[in-house]
Amino acid sequence: MAAAPVIRVGTRGSALALAQTQAIAARVGKAAGAEIEIVTITTQGDTDRASLASLGGTGVFATALRDALRAGEVDLVVHSLKDLPTADAPGLRLGAVPKRVDRRDALCSGAGYTLETLPEGARVGTGSPRRIAQLLEVRPDLEIVDLRGNVDTRLARAGVGEVEGVESDLDAVVLAAAGLGRLGRSDAVAEFLDVADWPTAAGQGALALEVRDEPLSRELRRGLEGVEHAGSRATALAERLVLAGLEAGCAAPVGVTAIIEDELLFLTASVYAADGTRKLTSSHAASPESRSAADLADAANDVAARVVDELLGNGAAELAPAKEAL
Repeated sequence: MAAAPVIRVGTRGSALALAQTQAIAARVGKAAGAEIEIVTITTQGDTDRASLASLGGTGVFATALRDALRAGEVDLVVHSLKDLPTADAPGLRLGAVPKRVDRRDALCSGAGYTLETLPEGARVGTGSPRRIAQLLEVRPDLEIVDLRGNVDTRLARAGVGEVEGVESDLDAVVLAAAGLGRLGRSDAVAEFLDVADWPTAAGQGALALEVRDEPLSRELRRGLEGVEHAGSRATALAERLVLAGLEAGCAAPVGVTAIIEDELLFLTASVYAADGTRKLTSSHAASPESRSAADLADAANDVAARVVDELLGNGAAELAPAKEAL
């Protein structure tokens, strides 16, 4: 009897990355009728303790994974979709977007503080320019502290659990609800932040399965088809198109939310001044002709273009103009 084919799946080595990769890789393997080999890859974002903003953003997590994929060391890689740069990656394509999970941000505090009950001048940890702007918009009195490290370390700094050598020096931290859920740490959440008031990063809560842009093996094709979720791909595409459209002329933090409801694709995006003192918001909807991948993509492109045009027309670039190329 011939041995089962093997699909090599690349991932970062953090507890969160491994948890989400193992879960989705098992589904890929089942749909493909193949064995799965998890390959752990170290990225710059894992080894450099500088702030993500100074490293160029969350895209630093993707580079090493993509290099391994291009080199043929793995057959597919698993990313958090929010960590993927919006620019196309030469030689690669998005093979599948599984069904999205919770897209919300969550406030975690050992003392059980919510945004409203945090003491005056409380210290809140986050490394995200978007979250910083959103926090300062509603609570300009807060002291924002840059935050790096794995989930347990971040939680320990807010007094949720203990990690050896980590001081509890923060009143709260803001993390993605999806990551906490995948690690079984939703119990750490003091408050889930509603996306109606607190839009999150493009693609937050979704995974991206990236492959080489070449003919794929029958098993890998089956595996990807078995986990693809058309609605999640369409909403993530709409959100990422807003980000891409704004990046050309605007460096301000962006929160964006797309949902499909009542046969309509709704998209809302907010652009913030870095200090939270100003915000521009645009909301539009599109009606896909059908639920086919092509029609959903057309609707995503349509609604994103209208949102971007309105935001730029209303002065989004003035909140934080993109830096000119050197």
